[in-house]
Amino acid sequence: MSYASGGGAHAQSQGMVDHSIVGQITAAQNAARLRFRLTFVAVWIAIIVGIGVALAAANAWDWEFALESGPVIVLQGAGITVLISVASIVGATILAILGALGRISTNPILYAIASFYVSLIRGTPLIAQIYIIYFALPQLDIVIPAIPAGILALSLNYGAYMTEIFRAGIQAVPRGQREAAGALGMRQAHIMRRIVLPQAVRIVTPAIGNEFIAMLKDSALLSTISVHETLFLAQRLGRSSFEPITALLIAAIVYWILTIVFSIFQERLEKRMARSDR
Repeated sequence: MSYASGGGAHAQSQGMVDHSIVGQITAAQNAARLRFRLTFVAVWIAIIVGIGVALAAANAWDWEFALESGPVIVLQGAGITVLISVASIVGATILAILGALGRISTNPILYAIASFYVSLIRGTPLIAQIYIIYFALPQLDIVIPAIPAGILALSLNYGAYMTEIFRAGIQAVPRGQREAAGALGMRQAHIMRRIVLPQAVRIVTPAIGNEFIAMLKDSALLSTISVHETLFLAQRLGRSSFEPITALLIAAIVYWILTIVFSIFQERLEKRMARSDR
């Protein structure tokens, strides 16, 4: 009887020791993560302060201009930039899906059209495509306003690059699923729409996020056709106030902040998708 009670006490004490060790390990890991984050933030702050001191020493930053014109660049310019980028990524996604379906098609005409589109767009600079759509098409009596022309150019350009992303995503779906659906009597169109494409979109979502972040920065090229986005407003206000450096720095900060915000959103989306996959 005493032996049994002694064994139970020993097991209980052993369990308490194990829990204590686990708690110590967890606390140490949390402390290490906290130190890492604090160091990370401290280094960022030190770099930003250093850059600010250097700009102030070189008289490259004007606070009066920043407080007066900065809100216009941030609110109006950033709003147009995000609007154009969102509309363009939607158009690019549609073109990419169509292009990917053409690239994997056994129809030679569809395959040729999709391949020509991808080759032409990827083989020419984005700035040239913007100029052709905005300046050259009016000679053919096709006049497109600046913002729609910019959205069209970005959609065509990124659609070509994302075509290969979607093609890889579609081909990553196991072939056995298509064969099983076909054995159940589903038509190819239904298999693609209900089985393949939903999984392909899930696979390529992180890559689409990367393309969107790149598109945010490439939208600055639309300033060349007078789209009132971030860079255009910064250049115009900077020239009129004789503060081009401060204006361009504000524009760069706006693009940087937008990139950080959407990068955080993309990272959380990827973690959520990975958790649901597990």
